[in-house]
Amino acid sequence: MGLFRRREPLHERLAREGGLTQAEQPPHDTTPRWGTAGIHGVPRARQWDATAIVEAAELPGNEAAFVALPEGTLLVEGEADVEPLADALESQIDAPYRAIAVRRDKRFWGVAARRIEVVQLPGVSGDELELSVNEGERALRVDGMPSFSSLPALERLAEQRGLVAYVLRAQRLDDDLWEIQLAPL
Repeated sequence: MGLFRRREPLHERLAREGGLTQAEQPPHDTTPRWGTAGIHGVPRARQWDATAIVEAAELPGNEAAFVALPEGTLLVEGEADVEPLADALESQIDAPYRAIAVRRDKRFWGVAARRIEVVQLPGVSGDELELSVNEGERALRVDGMPSFSSLPALERLAEQRGLVAYVLRAQRLDDDLWEIQLAPL
């Protein structure tokens, strides 16, 4: 032992004298902490508002997509007859909605739908629109290309909701009918 060596290190002596050490450590808690953030993850946002399984062996193909409009019209992407699929969703979701269906086996189809917002925009060119407004700056893209024109009807949709900074996307459904998505910034 050296001349200036202490038997007990200083930090241990100070902790002991301050009452910060315990003679016996408590056992480690091994129970799962399911309520702790980061343990169980963040749940995914719901993708579909309605789902159904439909027995429709007579339908051709393996996939179908359609949009149901408020007055009951079905806009079908492709040539499939989707009436049985839309009928299965009728009790779960009100139109307008966008739906996709996938054949599960020879007899059954799985169909899922999500609500959409449909507006009428007469005299608008293009098939896809994107209007972004932030701090007084407006940018309009028509079919992916910048446009210097304005669409007051689109701006009014956002103003009616009290938004001053937003991105509004619109996709043509049929003639003057457009599906819109409005996201505040």
